[in-house]
Amino acid sequence: MLLHTAHLAGLQLFVSCCRAFACHSMESSPDFSLPGDYLLGGLFPLHSGFLQVRHRPEVTLCDRPGTFNDHGYHLFQAMRLGVEEINNSTALLPNVTLGYQLYDVCSDSANVYATLRVLSLQGPHHIKLQGDLLQYSPKVLAVIGTDNTNRAATTAALLSPFLVPLISYAASSTTLSMKQQYPSFLRTIPSDKYQVETMVLLLQRFGWTWISLVGSSGDYGQLGVQALEDQATVQGICIAFKDIVPFAARVGDERMQGMMHHLARARATVVVVFSSRQLARVFFESVVLANLTGKVWIASEDWAISTYISGVPGIWRIGTVLGVAIQQRTIPGLKAFEEAYASADKGASRPCPKGSWCSSNQLCRECQAFTAHRMPELTAFSMSAAYNAYQAVYAVAHGLHQLLGCASGACSRDQVYPWQLLEQIQKVNFLLHGDTVMFNDNGNPLSSYNIIAWDWNGPKWTFTVVGSSTWSPVQLDINETKIQWHGKDNQVPKSVCSSDCLEGHQRVVMGFHHCCFECVPCEAGTFLNTSDLYRCQPCGKEEWAPDGSQTCFPRTVVFLGWHEHTSWVLLAANTVLLLLLLGTAGLFAWHLDTPVVRSAGGRLCFLMLGSLAAGSSSLYGFFGEPTWPACLLRQALFALGFTIFLSCLTVRSFQLVIIFKFSTKVPTFYHAWVQNHGAGLFVMISSAAQLLICLTWLVVWTPLPTREYQRFPQLVVLECTEANSLGFILAFLYNGLLSISAFACNYLGKDLPENYNEAKCVTFSLLFNFVSWIAFFTTASVYDGKYLPAVNMLAVLSSLSSGFGGYFLPKCYVILCRPDLNSTEHFQASIQDYTRRRSST
Repeated sequence: MLLHTAHLAGLQLFVSCCRAFACHSMESSPDFSLPGDYLLGGLFPLHSGFLQVRHRPEVTLCDRPGTFNDHGYHLFQAMRLGVEEINNSTALLPNVTLGYQLYDVCSDSANVYATLRVLSLQGPHHIKLQGDLLQYSPKVLAVIGTDNTNRAATTAALLSPFLVPLISYAASSTTLSMKQQYPSFLRTIPSDKYQVETMVLLLQRFGWTWISLVGSSGDYGQLGVQALEDQATVQGICIAFKDIVPFAARVGDERMQGMMHHLARARATVVVVFSSRQLARVFFESVVLANLTGKVWIASEDWAISTYISGVPGIWRIGTVLGVAIQQRTIPGLKAFEEAYASADKGASRPCPKGSWCSSNQLCRECQAFTAHRMPELTAFSMSAAYNAYQAVYAVAHGLHQLLGCASGACSRDQVYPWQLLEQIQKVNFLLHGDTVMFNDNGNPLSSYNIIAWDWNGPKWTFTVVGSSTWSPVQLDINETKIQWHGKDNQVPKSVCSSDCLEGHQRVVMGFHHCCFECVPCEAGTFLNTSDLYRCQPCGKEEWAPDGSQTCFPRTVVFLGWHEHTSWVLLAANTVLLLLLLGTAGLFAWHLDTPVVRSAGGRLCFLMLGSLAAGSSSLYGFFGEPTWPACLLRQALFALGFTIFLSCLTVRSFQLVIIFKFSTKVPTFYHAWVQNHGAGLFVMISSAAQLLICLTWLVVWTPLPTREYQRFPQLVVLECTEANSLGFILAFLYNGLLSISAFACNYLGKDLPENYNEAKCVTFSLLFNFVSWIAFFTTASVYDGKYLPAVNMLAVLSSLSSGFGGYFLPKCYVILCRPDLNSTEHFQASIQDYTRRRSST
């Protein structure tokens, strides 16, 4: 409601201005008007627009020297031809004729004047403001025009309160699609929304991410530049330089010189020029003057195939020109129609009727006259634009066809209000020379663009269609082989701030633009995802990547498997040890009552052999993928079994020392040791202490299967968690203490009788045990890989084997190979010899 009120206030102002200049005569030029049952308005730029300083609101005269607009003339004639064809047709509007009121809109003031004229009532030629605008019936039902966004927006704003259809053939700004503001606006030219999306796709197609952007003053250029910047930025394209060519720009002035200087400094090979034809001419004349060459110029639809621009002297040196153009259509018979018009209008320029500068549609002092030999050239650009105007006339005619019920063969000739016609035009769907004509909800046509390239053949440019753009969604189809690039070997020019990085190198932005960057390789364990070129992403836990990687690789899961050669060797060695322990137990059982077995400890030997066998059995828990039972028992079972063996070995050596050396010196201690079964009590207490340590270890620091990721970037090591626990260290420290005790007791018994003297072998075995575990812990401190469990097994196997070899093998040798030494007499002789030596010393 507020919008309509504003429009009405504006109308009152403009009507008052027109009356102030005494526009009383209603005489019209016959070329600009045609009577008919229903009138259409046409707004065409027959003269080029220009700026002038005005101190009061007055309508600009349009016939200044050198301002005639050939392009607008062809649009003008296209509408006249369309109306004539429709009136001559018996199918579209039978028994009904269309008339028109055409206006020359060379300036904004002329455009407003023309809009007010078409809004005026038939007869009194004034605008009547009333409450119900739907009942308002101006002398024209629809308006075809106008030539640019600024003027179309003005006209649409004035016509919208009355819902008079306005169908533009050239205004492409997206703002005009806002139906709340311009409810009666439609157009036959595609919206700039699709033009901008097409341009962005074109930039992406050739990898141009560093561009300059130039627009022209006015809604068309400024809104187009803004939309391009917004969409290009979203797609990762950076704007190196952006500027607007002002209305008052002149070639060689300070403003244009500064623009050329900044364009040269921007180092962008590609320049997008979203400009009107008039200001694009000024811009490219300045480009030629500044000798700005070797670039790719992206043309907007308004000048892409305009000979007005391609005819700029010296423009052939600027580089390559690609552009977006409306599809090139032709109006059958337009050229012949214009020639017939010129032939029928012979003679020189003549004065217009008296007072026509205010009352006629052309607002000029002299009328332009043409001959068949001197008339505007009909170029491809003008033909395509004229087709849009021609199409708009037919859209109105088809709307009237439906509204008047002409399908029955005769039209009703009822009174038609503009809003009724608007409803029908929005629904039209027909074929015109093979093209579908219809409008979407925003009043935009179903159309597409051509992608064109300028080819310099000398002495002029030609426009080659190299592709097309369709929607929706917008899709681009380009035949690159048709494009002749300005560079060497016809290679596609590059337009980037920084060249692409190598694979696996992230972009580190330098400065304000994300297109300007340095390349830094991704660290190990990270990779560069193509979806984000500015940040290396970490690999998953089960993956790894080397430096500068573009992808992650699965980690290799490693553990000491049963099938490996190392495992086979260790299994064979452990099996041999178990067989030896079993054989020794059988041998000792068979010779249990012999002196050698009794001197070795008798039945205590089976406990020692059993403890060694238990420790040997724990080695099977080191093979294969770690499991909870294996982790729980493998180290603890060995630690407990070896403790029992060392306890027995220690107490055995201690007893021999007491018997032979201290039984006579400390008889009380000896008798107490024997009576209280000291040997058995020591073994029980020592073993219980180790059992308590192991149970605490298993409860507090429970060994569990785990996947280790930190040691090796490319491996996942399956292991148990016991190696770095306090319980593990305490258990092995306790065994170390027992080993030292056994070593000390055996050292004290080094001079015992020969049959009881085990010091040499046991001492050697204990030393070998120390060396094995020192080697293991040293290796573990520098190596923590797949074969560490094998090193651990080797240390365990060495300890068990040395214990068995140092204590039991000599006795097995005597039993099997020297039975003569396994006699009571030999042992008694050995004791007597020891006694004599002791006595002599």
